[in-house]
This record gives sequence, structure tokens and C-alpha cells, in this order.
Amino acid sequence: MKAVCIIPARYASTRLPGKPLRLIAGVPMICRVFERASQASQVSTTVVATDDQRIFDAVVEHGGRAIMTRADHSTGTDRLAEAAQSFPDADLIVNVQGDEPLINPALIDQLITAFDGDDQLSMATVAVELTEQSEIDNPNNVKVVADRNGYALYFSRAPIPFERNKGKSKVFKHIGIYAYRREFLLEYASMAPTPLEQSESLEQLRALENGHKIKVLISADKFIGVDTEDDLILVNKIYSEVSHE
Repeated sequence: MKAVCIIPARYASTRLPGKPLRLIAGVPMICRVFERASQASQVSTTVVATDDQRIFDAVVEHGGRAIMTRADHSTGTDRLAEAAQSFPDADLIVNVQGDEPLINPALIDQLITAFDGDDQLSMATVAVELTEQSEIDNPNNVKVVADRNGYALYFSRAPIPFERNKGKSKVFKHIGIYAYRREFLLEYASMAPTPLEQSESLEQLRALENGHKIKVLISADKFIGVDTEDDLILVNKIYSEVSHE
């Protein structure tokens, strides 16, 4: 299957203005994400999708590929679907967040291979185990529960599963990295919002409410999404340590 990796990026950010262009080891963050995603062996093309000329120019100047999208998209999925129109021969579209400069290329490959032999699979995503109660209770950390075959049962901002009997299950945090069948992505973006989606403000619930399967890969990778100045300082420190090894 032909897979295209699309990295949606917009300039505005409440907590970190101009986030995609903030520097990580002297290079704009969006370019660092592009570098990492481009290393995935199962991806044929990697591209940044943006509505901002400054981001477009930064990616191109760094040797990457970018496309311009409309400025009126309400969600990243809408921007992703518009960008996917530029790749009619793609079988899979991988969505990597523009604020994940530590994304492991091997994880992108794993998302793609999850579709092998499963014609009913519409989309796949990633989760990591949570062990700190403060992290479990934080509604900004989206939790996911899956069945024994690794397909999502539900996503919530609430701590799920509820531990009436302690120690019987683990808690997993959803990481917003996705792979979609292209035709499903276009259908998904056109679906009307659903009740649970609107209640939780979680777009992926729209897929579940419409009867589509979401494969959840459990990862041991370390994810540091850059949302604050402290996050940016930490990621710069990690890049600095790696460069001196």
C-alpha cells in the first residue's frame, strides 16, 4: 500500500505563539517533525499542510515539501482531508502532529503495517500506559480502552476504566497520531458531529459512533508534545544531548 504522511500545521497557538517556527537546536520545530517523519521506511511521501506562508516557506527552505490549505478549517482532520485530495493514488494517510519533534519513525511504520491483512480497519492510532494518578485524572490527557484484539472501545477525558477493583487493568493515554485509509478519511471528514464526540470534545469518537474500527497500538516511546515554553526547553535539551553523543 502507498502511504503518505501529512503534518498539519497552523501558526496560531494560545500557549506558545508561532509554535511551528519555534527553534529546536537551531531549526524550526515543524522542520524537525518533517525530518523525523521522513525517515519512516513505509512512507512514500511526507508533506506539511499549512495555511500560513511563513510555515510553508520555512519547510521549503529546509528542503522539505509543503502545501497550502484553506484558512477556515475548524479541525486538523479537515485540513488533513483537504491535503489528502492532492494524493489520489495514496492508499493510506498518516497524520503526524506538528508539535511532536521526537516522533519515532518506526512507530509510523508500525501504524502503516497495522492495516496489513485487515480489510475492515479504517484507522489506527497509538497509546501509552499511564501510571501517575495526577496524569490519569488530568482531563487534558485523553484515555482509551481497547478490546482484547487491540481495537478501541472508547476514548474519554475521564479516568477510564473506573477502578472499582484496583489492579485489574491498566490505564492508557491516547497519543494523537493516526493512520487512515484515504477513502475513509474523506468520508470521516464529511460526517456530521456525533453526540459523544460533542460531549467529550473528541473527534475520534465520531468514527466509533458510526461503527468504524480503530486499532490502538501500545507504544513504550517517550512522547513530549510541545505546548509550552517548558516543553520547548526540555526538547531542546534532549536534542542537545543526542547531538553530543
